[in-house]
Amino acid sequence: MKTLSELTDFYYKTLYPSLKKLDDDRKKLKSKIINIAIFFTFVMVFIVLLLKDIFFNTPELLIFVTVVYIILGSVVFKYLIKDYRKEFKQKIMRPLISAIDNNLNYLCESHVSRKIVERADIFSKIDRLSGNDYVTGKIDHINIEFSDIHAEKRHKDSKGREQWTTVFQGLFIMAEFHKDFNGKTIILPDTAQSSFGNLIGGWLQSNNFARDELIKMDDIEFEKEFVVYGSDQIEARYILSPNLMKKILTLKKRSKHPLYISFVRSHIHIAIEYNKDLFEPSVFHSLLEYKIAMEYIDTLHLSLGIVKELKLNEKLWSKK
Repeated sequence: MKTLSELTDFYYKTLYPSLKKLDDDRKKLKSKIINIAIFFTFVMVFIVLLLKDIFFNTPELLIFVTVVYIILGSVVFKYLIKDYRKEFKQKIMRPLISAIDNNLNYLCESHVSRKIVERADIFSKIDRLSGNDYVTGKIDHINIEFSDIHAEKRHKDSKGREQWTTVFQGLFIMAEFHKDFNGKTIILPDTAQSSFGNLIGGWLQSNNFARDELIKMDDIEFEKEFVVYGSDQIEARYILSPNLMKKILTLKKRSKHPLYISFVRSHIHIAIEYNKDLFEPSVFHSLLEYKIAMEYIDTLHLSLGIVKELKLNEKLWSKK
């Protein structure tokens, strides 16, 4: 697997001709989108002025027009960037992933299966799952797969209307672990103690009836960042060795985003919450900008470096 520095060189050197052409296309697309947005805005303003005498400029009219404006604008925007997005995925993302390791396969419109996400037991009930940028293969002989996912839950308001709320949006990773676990060990961000303090936060953690038993770890820094639940105290402490807790803390610092981990059966599941769709091409910023490039490269390297970061390729335990 290539280093972060090697991937950066590959992005700017090997992929530069494709990047330059795409960035030229991006500039034309940006101008087109701005011109269409201006025209679209004038049309919507004209419609409001035309209808205001009928609706007497009521708040309902403004709300209706605003909703229509946002929905139509989103549809038009997605249509306009469709070809540009597809070209970016095929000419940049695909070779970039192959450069990391030629054992990896990339499917831009697929995602980690709902069965795997639900098996992880990290999130509450999921009613709808979507995603893209699915990568699967082997790193150091370890099976690994990851993708962007957007998990949602369905609700109904007081009038019976269907609404959807986001449970999780970000990167979801599954890798093989060299151990068949008897129980489940779930590691979640410690939001209770950080929000309510040690006393109240600790009580809330202990009385989380949706989870297994609360497991207190000896690592003070780890306890500040995470809360651990498990069905087997002994196994959870065996899994979360001092060395592994340090590796997880390092991963949390590198990602700079909320981190969720579970050990279920013979797999580790890792979810990093970004609250956006990763690996999407920028329209309003140059693809040649270092910051933009590094976001793609660093996220990819982080995702596939999980195997090395947590040393999953070391047979610490043999499977039964």
